[in-house]
Amino acid sequence: MQDIQMLIGGAMRAAANGATFARRNPLDQSVATRAPAATPEDAVAAVEAAAQAFPAWAALGPGERRALLMRAAKALEARAEDFTAAMAAETGASAIWAGFNVHLAAGMLLEAAALTTQIAGEVIPSDVPGSLAMAVRQPAGVVLGIAPWNAPVILAVRAIATPLACGNTVVLKGSELCPATHGLIIEALQEAGLPPGVVNFVTNAPADAGAVVEAMVAHPALRRVNFTGSTRVGRLIAQTCAKYLKPVVLELGGKAPMVILDDADLDAAVAAAAFGAFANSGQICMSTERIVVDEAVADAFVARFAAKARSLPLGDPRQGPVVLGSVVDLATVERCNALIDDALAQGATLVCGGKADSTLMPATVLDHVTPSMRIFREESFAPVKAVVRVKGVEAAIATANDNEFGLSSAVFGRDIARAWQVAARIEAGICHINGPTVHDEAQMPFGGMKHSGYGRFGGKAGIDAFTELRWVTVQTAPRHYPF
Repeated sequence: MQDIQMLIGGAMRAAANGATFARRNPLDQSVATRAPAATPEDAVAAVEAAAQAFPAWAALGPGERRALLMRAAKALEARAEDFTAAMAAETGASAIWAGFNVHLAAGMLLEAAALTTQIAGEVIPSDVPGSLAMAVRQPAGVVLGIAPWNAPVILAVRAIATPLACGNTVVLKGSELCPATHGLIIEALQEAGLPPGVVNFVTNAPADAGAVVEAMVAHPALRRVNFTGSTRVGRLIAQTCAKYLKPVVLELGGKAPMVILDDADLDAAVAAAAFGAFANSGQICMSTERIVVDEAVADAFVARFAAKARSLPLGDPRQGPVVLGSVVDLATVERCNALIDDALAQGATLVCGGKADSTLMPATVLDHVTPSMRIFREESFAPVKAVVRVKGVEAAIATANDNEFGLSSAVFGRDIARAWQVAARIEAGICHINGPTVHDEAQMPFGGMKHSGYGRFGGKAGIDAFTELRWVTVQTAPRHYPF
């Protein structure tokens, strides 16, 4: 078990009232982490520490911010083994997934370092003689980042890195399900030498989340919010931000379709579908949730896909290498068992896997899924996946779009022009042609449509999200006024 602390103004702290909460391992319910249960007063203190640090950090030259972020990337990578152990203990994640998290998160810090000199404006022609008109980007102020448990290193670093590069200071609200994992990120940033108050870290008990978040959003110094998590909680965050007129970037749930056209390379499609569907036991916002396959190739695809799914190692990640570790809790198991029962009762076929009685869930494939079944529409967020058979391109597009979510998607087909035309009509913020739905790169504009949220992380899109765009003019010649 680990006991961790919060970081406020450069000082490690317990909650003001001394309260703590425990995070338990999903497999055996042993206590993995004990963390401070912050009060709203603690949350306000974190925002005020960030506000105090903001002027000096915003004034720091881009080269100095770049050097600190590069050091942070190295410090993060050096903790790879610690991240692997913490993720296995807190969320049941595999070592493969932990390693990928650390690698991509370090890349995000390096990309953020490169962005420090890319925060540019423009000169805009003015109709006023002698007026030099400019669009200028400036740091916004204090940014609140709220990160989830499922890709904990990637998504917490994403909540921090670009805001810092833009000259903002940050409060990270760690997930109640992986406080030690998120705490390791803060340790790496501190080791890199970030000044006190530039990054602050708050943890809270699950029951206190609403009060803690609202206390921070309400604070006048807080200027931006970014949240990654479920659509249900995202709506609550959006409502709170609207109440206080605070801009927010939301990256929410997904039900990613992979469309397999009749001319697809089936071996490539199977490999991508298996990775997209079963990486981190399907607990990824981009996870392949619906495999929409043309009936002309469906039998061949399903046979190969099921064989691949059956071959994936399943087990306790604390005891050795696996692909499928534990899902995050028994509630996930119960929900997915109900999805399986519903689908089978309505005529779906269980191809492999099946219902589970523990958080070690096997790779499960349901064929002949129809729109009336719950699994067609509801996010499983687990290794339980639906195959939907369609006839022709138009039916494939309609099926892919028949969902409230719109984050990631994929299209497989050898005729690239046709696949491109299909991709253009899929209602999702991300689409990969002949690639998996699970794909992220630090420099790409990442975000969704519909109930998957709004706003974009990554690269120049992140600069847009975490800076203020101001119109500034300089009058360089005498100006005529009408009176």
